Amino acid sequence: MKKEMSKVYDPKDVESRIYAWWQEKDYFKPEVHQGGKSFTIVMPPPNITGQLHMGHAFDDTLQDVLTRFKRMQGYAALWVPGMDHASIATEVKVVEKIRNEEGKTKEELGREEFLKRAWDWALTYKDRIREQVKKLGASCDWDRERFTMDEGCSEAVKETFVRLYEEGLIYKGSRIINWCPDCKTALSDAEVEYAEQAGHLWHIRYPIAGSDDYVIVATTRPETMLGDSGVAVNPNDERYKDLVGKTVILPLVNKEIPVVADDYVDVEFGTGVVKMTPAHDPNDYEVGKRHNLEEINVMNEDGTMNELAGKYAGMDRYECRKAVVEDLKELGLLEKIEDHVHNVGECYRCGTTVETMTSEQWFVKMEPLAKPAIEAVRNRDTQFVPDRFSKIYFNWMENIRDWCISRQLWWGHQIPAYYCDDCGEMVVAKEMPAVCPKCGGTHFTQDENALDTWFSSALWPFSTLGWPEKTPDLEKFYPNDVLVTGYDIIFFWVARMIFMGLYNMGEVPFADVYIHGLIRDSQGRKMSKSLGNGIDPLEIIEQFSADALRFSIITGNSAGNDIRWQDEKLEASRNFLNKIWNAARFVLMNLDENIMDQQDAALANLENTDKWILSRMNDVVRDVTQNMDKYELGIAAQKVYDFAWNEYCDWYIELVKPRLYGDDETTKAAAQYTLNLVLTNILKLLHPVIPFITEEIYGYLPGAGEAIIVSEWPEYDEALHFKQEEEDVRFLMACIKSIRNIRSEMDVPNAKKTQLFVITDNAARGELMLKSAVYFEKLASVSGISAIVKDDVQENYVSAVVEDAELFLSMDELVDKEKEIERLNGEKAKLEKELDRVDKKLSNKGFTDKAPEKVVEGEREKQRKYQEMLDKVLERLAYYNQ
Repeated sequence: MKKEMSKVYDPKDVESRIYAWWQEKDYFKPEVHQGGKSFTIVMPPPNITGQLHMGHAFDDTLQDVLTRFKRMQGYAALWVPGMDHASIATEVKVVEKIRNEEGKTKEELGREEFLKRAWDWALTYKDRIREQVKKLGASCDWDRERFTMDEGCSEAVKETFVRLYEEGLIYKGSRIINWCPDCKTALSDAEVEYAEQAGHLWHIRYPIAGSDDYVIVATTRPETMLGDSGVAVNPNDERYKDLVGKTVILPLVNKEIPVVADDYVDVEFGTGVVKMTPAHDPNDYEVGKRHNLEEINVMNEDGTMNELAGKYAGMDRYECRKAVVEDLKELGLLEKIEDHVHNVGECYRCGTTVETMTSEQWFVKMEPLAKPAIEAVRNRDTQFVPDRFSKIYFNWMENIRDWCISRQLWWGHQIPAYYCDDCGEMVVAKEMPAVCPKCGGTHFTQDENALDTWFSSALWPFSTLGWPEKTPDLEKFYPNDVLVTGYDIIFFWVARMIFMGLYNMGEVPFADVYIHGLIRDSQGRKMSKSLGNGIDPLEIIEQFSADALRFSIITGNSAGNDIRWQDEKLEASRNFLNKIWNAARFVLMNLDENIMDQQDAALANLENTDKWILSRMNDVVRDVTQNMDKYELGIAAQKVYDFAWNEYCDWYIELVKPRLYGDDETTKAAAQYTLNLVLTNILKLLHPVIPFITEEIYGYLPGAGEAIIVSEWPEYDEALHFKQEEEDVRFLMACIKSIRNIRSEMDVPNAKKTQLFVITDNAARGELMLKSAVYFEKLASVSGISAIVKDDVQENYVSAVVEDAELFLSMDELVDKEKEIERLNGEKAKLEKELDRVDKKLSNKGFTDKAPEKVVEGEREKQRKYQEMLDKVLERLAYYNQ
């Protein structure tokens, strides 16, 4: 006999031991089901800039639930873990660390030494994140862990860059880009977040050349006027038709700039005249291209003004803004200033207001890549769950602009472009060329820019499997089956993986994209450091256990919707774990060790309660499997919870106790077999969500396999569908609940038993109740059951009506007469007081005439209700006082 379970479940003892055992046995490897059909998930790689937070815990738990489910179904399930080098965020952290600890800049260290520090940082945080994810119970194959800058992923990046360049899909050019003056790097459109900011709209007079007249332009960024190269009006605006083709004098700079006509100008906004600064505004840039306007960049990379800004050179952009406004006032060229709230772009990493400026960068030509990626989702080769998120995807992809992929950073994949030191010829290649194809020179300098982090993570579904090499893993596990991610990075990451998968592999990278929401605080706010409302999952694991955290995350979750975090759920989850532990302990204490060897005899002697719980278990197995297949993980978990707690623990265990303690070995064996079988399946259904406790309990069960993690997932069995027994037991449960309700309402202690009298026209139901007397005795404190007819009903009986039967209990047996009279008199006094209040209100003509009819009718309804309740109390008092 296996050792006895401890009285109290101790997750601190269990979880680390179980996880180490799983790893030792290689259960996380897909080879555990070598011949099985493949199932693949790649972990959205966390950045190496911090530690596990609730978003990671949520995302990883969902992936682990799906992986464990598929593994138990016999799939060769591969969950690939990994981390992202996070170019901007990591470089910021490393620079800050060097400055704080050594008082140096990265430039003072030099590129080579800085990269050593960055790699030290990466290795430290990779180890830290790995151990944190393990604490959660993640069953990913750690031997296949990848990093976006490991040798294989770097090879994939270079291969993709060179291919795209050679096919004309990557180019280098000067275009308008987003620039972060704090991070000092270019950003893609997706890396700019927009937030409402309170600002101003400055109305500035631009004198018309050769005239005493002027036009008024409105701008939110006066400092950029120093780079104006034109003004624009709408060609259909009658006010300015005569102005088109003329020139205006640019204030402060005192040079003539042309007036152009373009449909871009909104006649209704401001004055209908728009300053054109092609080097500092994406819309102006496009207008400038159409009208050959000069691009004048007046700003440095750090947000200060450059030499083209004239006397304002060296000023910070906001300092310059103030100076420009003051100078315009002095010259009488400032018409007015209006308050103006508008959306302003901010760096997604540091929150600094982004500048748009022309800059020479590397770009990916997006239209040829976006088109097949749009069609793949439209044709449902890849499906979003829920489907509504495909609209976000289409909206972004159909309006996508060329992707700026160069970053002015040292940490990251250095762009594989090399410049000949002798003639300046550029060569794009996977490795530094030996000889310049133009001049024969042998000395080259590599492009100093790094690639956008999302370039490497866009290759994640196949670079992690060994591409560009044709590896066995790539052949077996690509395409992935599902991507699990939050709705906040659909365009950051999901869209890029789809078009890169189609480009490099010729097929979509995953069949499904399961989109989950965010975990918010109890007030519905996003968790953040600034609000101080973040929750550390590691602290929760320490206090409550990983299983409790996982169960709290999964229950109540529905695809695409945010979750509000509630501490009460943790308590409820811990209570559920204890309920399962205690139920299992009770079952094991009452099982024969060889019970599973008696299957045939047990199945031949099942009673209706056994068949009921087996049939219900069968339904739950079917429903949970269907829910899991549809990614309805929260519903699946809730169904197992309800079945395990309410039907198995609270009902079935109580119903079979008399048989377990009785002398009939045949019916005892049937009960033991059923208890064990249903508990085993409950544990299997719960395992993907709460893996630790289920594995621990499973190890004690007679007839269990080597480990629940690789056990077979339960399947629906038509032979276990017992419709009549389900109906019969549901009827008995309804009867027992009704009796319990009567006793509860009358505050009758369980020790006080009473005879049950039954009236029914359904002979089968009557016989069932008489045969089930033991259940009523144990679960409803009934001393015996008798069938009666209407004429036998006495005045002192209280009754309850259930389907097919009327139940009667004797009040004299249930109630202490003096105490009941005292209680009823108290009820009478309260009801009379309420009635008096309502009567006075309704007799007040001022109230009935002036109050809304709905309110008056509400008071009349209260009057009727209180009167009915008082009548019943008076009737019972009359009975006791006769």
